[in-house]
Amino acid sequence: MMKCTKCSLADSVMRAGFIRGRQRYFCKSCNYHFTDAATAPPAPARKRHQTTISDVAKVLGVAPSTVSRAMNGHTDINANTRQAILEVARQLDYQPNLLAQSLKSSETNTIGVVIPDIERPFFATAVSGIQQVAAEAGYRVMICQSKESYQTEVSNVQALVASRVDGLLICHSRETENFDHVKAPASRGIPVVHFDRVSHEVDSAKVILDDWHAAFVLTEHLIEQGCQRIAILAGPPSLLISQQREAGYLSALQKHGLPVLPELRAHINFRPEAAEAALTTWLALPEPPDAIFAINYTNAFDLILAMKQRNLRVPQDVAIVGFGDEFLAALIEPGLTTIDLHPYRIGQQAARLFLEQMQLKENFQPRTFVIAGDLVVRQSSLKSSFVE
Repeated sequence: MMKCTKCSLADSVMRAGFIRGRQRYFCKSCNYHFTDAATAPPAPARKRHQTTISDVAKVLGVAPSTVSRAMNGHTDINANTRQAILEVARQLDYQPNLLAQSLKSSETNTIGVVIPDIERPFFATAVSGIQQVAAEAGYRVMICQSKESYQTEVSNVQALVASRVDGLLICHSRETENFDHVKAPASRGIPVVHFDRVSHEVDSAKVILDDWHAAFVLTEHLIEQGCQRIAILAGPPSLLISQQREAGYLSALQKHGLPVLPELRAHINFRPEAAEAALTTWLALPEPPDAIFAINYTNAFDLILAMKQRNLRVPQDVAIVGFGDEFLAALIEPGLTTIDLHPYRIGQQAARLFLEQMQLKENFQPRTFVIAGDLVVRQSSLKSSFVE
């Protein structure tokens, strides 16, 4: 029997709820409230331990089922009891076991996203679009980055699948040529949505940019500026977006009757030193190019800086265009002519395709959603604005 800590009487003591996880008492004899130190939450152990419903129940002296019902909002739990349970759960840093919940419901309300590089504005913006749509639908997003490594990408996918994500949204690394790590979860019914860098070996929904048309428009813009010897700085030949952008470039040359010159086509790994090496080779030609189309906007920046180091002028000596309208494109001098890829819209659409697949289940028919880029003209390509 509990004695009053002030007057030491026991007959007048009654329970009076909980405060900060401790049993609270009231002595009617001396009108005094006090708590029982013995009911205080245990000090957290130094060893790794995730607080469970049983831990919360033990502190309060109630059944784990009572704690569970209180946390799930059941109306048969007294309001004061529910408040006490929630307070103790907060103090003990109780977090729901998402894996246990997923085993029960077969869903985690979590989307796994794999991108090449979170530091690239394009991918960061695409993830923002994914998160906006996912959050509105009640989904969490787990983000992994491959850093352009195939092996890292495989490990990322395996970790996300092991975490029982409800689906995968993936943009492949530059190194990825084998897609078995994505085919396997897709074959087990896990929704997969590709965006930007996609695989046609996987029967999945896809969100892509109209790379061919955007490259055609960029190249035709250079031709309209009077450029006749247009070089292309492409990516690895195995990269699908590089193939499509190069095809658009070639089609524009053919439409306007310009020759396709092998010496003006370079395939690189997108590294700055590779871009500068290609520029050095082109400038050493008997007839250097009068324009360069870099299919990656960061390489366009590399080319502009390398031109300045050689005391050459952009666009008077060589016009330069890129692909991807990030904020630096407007800040660099001269401003870079490029294509706005609408990455936020790409991310939004990828998330919507996932949600549609979750809703329709086996009735979902994978399709490819194509987003058109927009030409953004700046000074780096405007040869016609300069009068020699």
